Amino acid sequence: MNARAGRRPGRLYAIADAERIPPARIGGAIAEMAAAGVVTIQLRAKALADRELWRLAEEVLSRLEGWRGELWIDDRADLAAALPFAGVHLGQRDLQPARARPLLPETTAIGFSTHDERQAGTAEADPAVDWVAIGPVYPTVSKPNPDPVLGLGRLAAVRACTAKPLIAIGGIDERTIAAVLAAGADAAAVISAVCDGDVGANCRRLLDAAGSAR
Repeated sequence: MNARAGRRPGRLYAIADAERIPPARIGGAIAEMAAAGVVTIQLRAKALADRELWRLAEEVLSRLEGWRGELWIDDRADLAAALPFAGVHLGQRDLQPARARPLLPETTAIGFSTHDERQAGTAEADPAVDWVAIGPVYPTVSKPNPDPVLGLGRLAAVRACTAKPLIAIGGIDERTIAAVLAAGADAAAVISAVCDGDVGANCRRLLDAAGSAR
């Protein structure tokens, strides 16, 4: 059994997006997410220069010292190798999980984006992948040129493809999070409904809604 086995995401997987929250505020926003009770947070900053992202990562990690949750980083296996992130999330066009795995500490998990049943099945069979993300479940504006919308029925079908922790993403908010979890997702990854407006209040509403799922 590897050192990452058995780790599960919180029901709300909050994504702090530096394109929605100004980089100067994102450290404080992530601290608000943690204070609201979120235990799985991802730092997403696709447009920042390497030096800026390194500084931001160090700031966020410092702010979360003593927090009992997991901080992940999007895309950047190099930063996950150098800094104490709990995991790195990779997309279909990023470094392949099997290539990233030898670069990372044994305890650093890898999440992998999938967009249909075939890709989810491939991720299930890949020993380098620890958590499987699937989406978009609903229409989303957080990603340019998103993949086709899956809906709850295909989310349930993907659930049947993998025993790994399954994270649904795409257009999820407080009105839909309970249905997404009820369809089989272990967690709902949320960007817009977390980042737009009052971050702490958004997270508390989402967590309350997630708690109603059965």
